[in-house]
Amino acid sequence: MTDHDSDSPTYEDRLWKDNGWTARVIKNEDDEGWAVAMFKDGQSEPALVGPWTMGRDKKNPKPLDANAFSTLVKTASEVLRRHEQQLYAALNKSVVITTGGATLTVTLTIVPDDYESYGMLKATDEQGNEVASKRVEPNFVLTRASAIAWAEKSFNK
Repeated sequence: MTDHDSDSPTYEDRLWKDNGWTARVIKNEDDEGWAVAMFKDGQSEPALVGPWTMGRDKKNPKPLDANAFSTLVKTASEVLRRHEQQLYAALNKSVVITTGGATLTVTLTIVPDDYESYGMLKATDEQGNEVASKRVEPNFVLTRASAIAWAEKSFNK
């Protein structure tokens, strides 16, 4: 009996586990075919689920192998990377403004929290020195106009 929860690699026809990833071939609930689910170690939800090829008998799935596993790991890793980039872009915004003869970069970073999310608004000069910062509501919209208005109010000092 193989312990599938251990850290040791597993290489079976329908289950491969190695290098922080698990590929599991599963019955496709939508039709008579098969699917493969890729899990990153420690995650309960799959990073990737996709169709899996039928075997020669047209009833059972094709067995997993090293090449397929490597391709699945690469694809699932890219899916996670794109998700992280999208999340970062959604939580971090910046605009460049000129006010009072100075060029400033104003950034908004949303700090997600289950109980009290908030945003941090910061203005930095061309040398990267912080000029001002302010805690804002998480639904604050950073635009060039809102950044200029904040700067023209002396950063609400």
